[in-house]
Amino acid sequence: MRKKSRIKKRVAKEDFVYESVELEKFINYVMGDGKKDVARRVVYKALDIIKTKEKKENPLEVFELAIKNASPAMEVRSRRIGGATYQVPREVSPNRKMALAMRWILIAARSKKGSSMSIRLANELMAVSNNEGEALKKKENVEKMAQANMAFAHFAW
Repeated sequence: MRKKSRIKKRVAKEDFVYESVELEKFINYVMGDGKKDVARRVVYKALDIIKTKEKKENPLEVFELAIKNASPAMEVRSRRIGGATYQVPREVSPNRKMALAMRWILIAARSKKGSSMSIRLANELMAVSNNEGEALKKKENVEKMAQANMAFAHFAW
């Protein structure tokens, strides 16, 4: 039998401009085909757009608020018990909260058509920070599903 060793979690470095670990992780989510330079350009341009539209000195505040607003508190996980599969509600860990929020914001921005990615990303980040937008709807649906299945909470492991 193989020895159970814990995998060490890699720590992301801070980004160059805003010195934020969260922003660097978001840039990694935006990145496709290993083109990190393109992803950086898109994200920084989106933050510049936020800076001009919101007239804030630090657009990172809008970004962090958007991540906080899009982070779910509860989610459902499938659990098979006695031949039946139940949707069991569980609390979401902090790392997964951030990952889900970033993923939903990015999916919402990519689903829109017509303008450049940086504009769509900036619009979605501003919308979510103002408690509206597609990513927030997704969060609400996930939490609503968890609330509806609270009867199966005793199956949580």
